[in-house]
Amino acid sequence: MVTTLIGHIDSDCFYVSCERIRSYSLRGVPCGVLGNQGACVIAKSYELKAYGVKTGHPIWEAKKLCPHAVFVKRDFRWYEVISRRLLDLLKTVSPLVEYYSIDEMFFDASELQRYFRLPLEAATRALQTLVQEQIGVPVSIGIAPSRSLAKLGSDAAKPFGIQVIERDCERFLRSQPVGELCGIGSRSERKLRDRNIHTCWDYRQADRLLIRNLLTIKGEALWWELRGDAVNPIQTTRPPHKAIARGGSCGGKTMDADRIRAWAVRNIERLIEALDHHRVYARHISLQIDANKTALWLGRTPLAVPSASFRMIYDAVMPMLATAPTTHPVSHMHIIAENLTWRDRIQKSLFFEDAQSPLDQIKRDINQKLGRFAIRSAETLPLHEIYHDATHNYDICDISGKMCF
Repeated sequence: MVTTLIGHIDSDCFYVSCERIRSYSLRGVPCGVLGNQGACVIAKSYELKAYGVKTGHPIWEAKKLCPHAVFVKRDFRWYEVISRRLLDLLKTVSPLVEYYSIDEMFFDASELQRYFRLPLEAATRALQTLVQEQIGVPVSIGIAPSRSLAKLGSDAAKPFGIQVIERDCERFLRSQPVGELCGIGSRSERKLRDRNIHTCWDYRQADRLLIRNLLTIKGEALWWELRGDAVNPIQTTRPPHKAIARGGSCGGKTMDADRIRAWAVRNIERLIEALDHHRVYARHISLQIDANKTALWLGRTPLAVPSASFRMIYDAVMPMLATAPTTHPVSHMHIIAENLTWRDRIQKSLFFEDAQSPLDQIKRDINQKLGRFAIRSAETLPLHEIYHDATHNYDICDISGKMCF
């Protein structure tokens, strides 16, 4: 289906907005949402931002900047509920919706005027009001001929604004630094700056082949999108995963072997849950261990057969963990399933164990019936925090269907 107008809807300080839906006392006050260790700010209200608090600030620094701020712990399960409500509402006004991330969605805006029976700008404002009234979340909206322009528009309109961009949008593009473009990181920005390309208008006016040579075919796609030619369509279904990873913070830096091993087991259990959800098996398993977000060590090993078996993945991970350097405290860990294969397309082997054992299946059935992690390995017992705080049981990567990862 050809889309002539693409919309991008972006929730303003989404996690805080979700908390304010169920807690009126948080409205109008500086508010921050903390990570599951309660140590860092992962989202902030505009009132808190005005005090200089930034995402990633440790709680003790945030409190110095704004002593009367209110901080709450994250609850991704609740944020997903609100996100799905927004998705369902958007589907009632648009024939195509892409669930890009928990707080951002692209949609076909070609029917917006007909739906609200208003000119485009007024219809966009009507959609913003509808979301505010029915969901309770403030959003910013960009409407443009391409998705890159639409996202650029919604970003520029924050907070709680709208931006309708025409194909000929020189004034707007001149006002936007090229680093604001989604897909242009600091390295790409430096390359462009060396060629005297500073604004999005400079990017659009640059030679196409020069952009392609500098930033490959992805940079050229952005060049076309800035000219209003939609080369990146709205995707309503997520393409199959090439790899699935589970992991993250280890609750602070640690050199405690029992805790490191326990985090590995916990991440294996989460990974198997994801493999079950996507109905795939892994052929390779990787283990990545970081020290303070600096890549420290990466191991990779093949599995004897495609598998989502706890025992087989455990037997692959633990030898890698045993050979990893122990001279630095571990801060983050990821276990990655790669070279995935659909479960209904594998040839069963006569000589190896099944891809999942009866114990795996019993564990999955009980957890589905009694609740996530009702049964888990005793090797996770050193992680006292996950047994005493329910916020550890649900992470943003557990929300399925998003395009961003």
